[in-house]
Amino acid sequence: MKLTVLGKSPAWQDAGGACSGYLVAEDKTTILVDCGNGVFGKLRRYHDYVDIQAIFISHLHADHFMDLVPYAFALIHAPRQQPVPVDRWPGTDNPARPLLFAPPGAREAFRTLGSTFGMESLIEDAFDFHEYDPADSISSGPLQVSFREVPHYTQTFAIEITVASGERITYGADCCPNEALVDFAADTELLIAEATLPRPERSGVRGHLTPSEAGEHAAAAGVGRLLITHISDELDPEWALAEAAGKYSGQIDIACEGMEIEV
Repeated sequence: MKLTVLGKSPAWQDAGGACSGYLVAEDKTTILVDCGNGVFGKLRRYHDYVDIQAIFISHLHADHFMDLVPYAFALIHAPRQQPVPVDRWPGTDNPARPLLFAPPGAREAFRTLGSTFGMESLIEDAFDFHEYDPADSISSGPLQVSFREVPHYTQTFAIEITVASGERITYGADCCPNEALVDFAADTELLIAEATLPRPERSGVRGHLTPSEAGEHAAAAGVGRLLITHISDELDPEWALAEAAGKYSGQIDIACEGMEIEV
């Protein structure tokens, strides 16, 4: 499998950056995991958006799904998607409608979002849309995708991608410290763990990890490699790396846009 980081910012984008978005490719199949602010433009640098087989959304926070809106407009209005010839495009009776899998409750949320554009069914018109059952696994070509709920401010699911030979990529989505992610990611080849905060939340319910806590989760799960993500460019990556390395002795990388990792 090859992972390509399209966006790694937290809820506020890096300068010139994008929020959460990751391509995973195996053979001729490419899927997109999360599609936050700015991700669609980054996607177009690396892969043709009509050739994405499936999109998986971890949770319904804008920085993880908001660029489904420009993606939807492209699928509906782009010249290549029209039934008649336009400029260089020959016209098609079968416009692309990538599969879109989002968590329970997404249909209502997407219709509410679409209604702000006067197009309640925008997402459903553009994509082959499904709410996933977190207890199920979903096949996309040679990739098997499964889910595990993790604690966050809203219902959120870590996502794991597995190939037939057994290699796994585990994406922790957004979460506070928890045993569910440790169990889900046990012995995975690559754990993608958020590290939004330089220190734990000052008050109230926790919803995010620090770089040190990301390292703790990687160590507890016995993962082969740790990729720290969802971290602002306002934090020194070397500091974050040192914080994580204080807890986890394996290979650690700080995510950056365009980074590619083979698993």
